[in-house]
Amino acid sequence: MLESLKDRVIAVAVKAQREGLCKHKSGNFSARDPETGYIVISPTGMDRELLKTDDMVVMDLDANVIENKTGLKPTSEAMMHLVIYKTRPDVMGIVHTHSLYATAFACLNRPVPAVSYEMLTMNAKKARIPVAPYGRPGSMTLANSVKEVCLEADGFLLQAHGAVAVDPVSVEEAYLKASYVEELAELAYRVHVLAAGQEIPLMPVEELQKWSYPKEIHLKD
Repeated sequence: MLESLKDRVIAVAVKAQREGLCKHKSGNFSARDPETGYIVISPTGMDRELLKTDDMVVMDLDANVIENKTGLKPTSEAMMHLVIYKTRPDVMGIVHTHSLYATAFACLNRPVPAVSYEMLTMNAKKARIPVAPYGRPGSMTLANSVKEVCLEADGFLLQAHGAVAVDPVSVEEAYLKASYVEELAELAYRVHVLAAGQEIPLMPVEELQKWSYPKEIHLKD
């Protein structure tokens, strides 16, 4: 069932591990099938390099396991994924990482500010990457903590935990946003270090909302 989608989620999970956004079996990944509405999600406690198609778990939005061919359990943070899918019916993919700079901001309970125009990639209503309040990993407190922040931006932090990115197109695009979350967090850190206590100019929400494809470029019909 949903073999192709399973392989796509595995490919993203492996990429996250190889590119350093997740280490030591941390993080989890999922995608929504547009036809059935089922969720393909990574299993708990697996090295991504060893994942096979049959190891992936299929669930419905009511947390029922529909298929797990090798008997593996879904990630313990599956409920967080399901809450996001219910809160954001448009979302088709979710990537949860423990990337270094983003997690450092999360540990400080500090949103990542819009120090550059790349914040545009987050669809951030308040020109920031917000932080969800602390919830113990795997708990419903954590799952419910993301309801507001996932409506504010496509990338957000989990206090003292890590980062999450979502996308309405695909799990691959969610991974791209997860990469931007880490890049924006590192950039914000370096800007603060270079500023050495000076006030840092930030991109206002209004400026981020003004972007549009240049009308001067004439596309073929």
